[in-house]
Amino acid sequence: METRVVVTGIGLVTPLGLDRKSTWKALLNGESGIDHISSFDAEGFTTRIAAEAKGFDAAGLLGRKEARRLDRFSQFAAVAALEAQEHAGINMKKEDADRVAVMIGSGVGGIITITDQHIVMQQKGPTRVSPFLVPMMLPDMAAGQVSMMLGAKGPNFSIVTACATGADSIGEAAEMIRRGRVDMAFAGGTEAAICPIGVAGFNSCMALSSRNDDPKAASRPFDAGRDGFVLGEGSGVLVIESEEHAKDRGATIIAELAGYGSSSDSHHVTQPHPEGEGAARAMKHALKQAEMEPEDISYINAHGTSTPLNDKFETIAMKRVFGDQAGKVPISSTKSMTGHLLGAAGGIEAAFSAMAISESAIPPTINLDEPDPDCDLDYTPHLPKRGRVPTAMSNVFGFGGHNASLVFREAVN
Repeated sequence: METRVVVTGIGLVTPLGLDRKSTWKALLNGESGIDHISSFDAEGFTTRIAAEAKGFDAAGLLGRKEARRLDRFSQFAAVAALEAQEHAGINMKKEDADRVAVMIGSGVGGIITITDQHIVMQQKGPTRVSPFLVPMMLPDMAAGQVSMMLGAKGPNFSIVTACATGADSIGEAAEMIRRGRVDMAFAGGTEAAICPIGVAGFNSCMALSSRNDDPKAASRPFDAGRDGFVLGEGSGVLVIESEEHAKDRGATIIAELAGYGSSSDSHHVTQPHPEGEGAARAMKHALKQAEMEPEDISYINAHGTSTPLNDKFETIAMKRVFGDQAGKVPISSTKSMTGHLLGAAGGIEAAFSAMAISESAIPPTINLDEPDPDCDLDYTPHLPKRGRVPTAMSNVFGFGGHNASLVFREAVN
């Protein structure tokens, strides 16, 4: 008997809001979470804007002692996981802990802690480096900390596939459920890379927008005037579980996670394949697992980074997969509002895709004022679309040629 995997809980910390409800409301209103950087003095940097999770109070949410021992990326994951648990109505005391997995990944891990403690070592000497440096910086610590916080004792992984991390984490967690190893998983991505070395590094590889005079218009996927992505931060965690388990405990099902596909471009360390070949294969694999045809997809949450190459080549990839249908399916890039959350992008965008189905609305792509002639599909400019969304696809692609695609559909009751 086929094991169906369903979404029963969502937790979000994003530049648009510190929970799922405020984030979704801002998303449909077409609000931008991008502003001038406030977390450090960015004077002298080529890019001085970012999408920060403003007002995030880790000490207030997790307790002062606990928060001090976690890098910001782990703090985000902990808060998102707790919201997802509450949303799903999970009482861990009633669960078999060995059958609850945690798979939350990060693209760069504790980069803020590493840089801060490097400064301490330079200024005060090696003996003054914090004993928490190593456990705070490790990319797997978000998953590890969430596992300890929840009491989840099943598989505990941290997948790292650059910007595809969140989607791969969700997809591989779903595979564990399908194999029968676990009943449930907390899965997604988290990231906190808005710091001097993070911004400087992405500037050096010519990836970031430098539209410093107009932050809210800086992320403009598929627009002819796009000049790079905007760095964002936050976390997206989904509770996924077998349909049987969800129904047995009386959970409300948000959507079914019907398909997952992953692939490698095997092409270039930072540039996507110019024919969209790898991205297209990931989408095809996801559709095949879902036993769906391209015309069955009602909405695509595109990777849509606002970089000159990605948006053009992603458009080519969608045309390869969807053919004549490509111009008919609504597409949007929510990065136009959230910025690019790197390893967390796949987590929050999977959540947006599931919510598009459950909330019957497609978020817009803002700042799409002058469409690039090479990007000639329906990107839902400026305003959301209301109405039933039976199915949704979420695509994410990362440095190193990583591609991941998730397909969601309305749950069968």
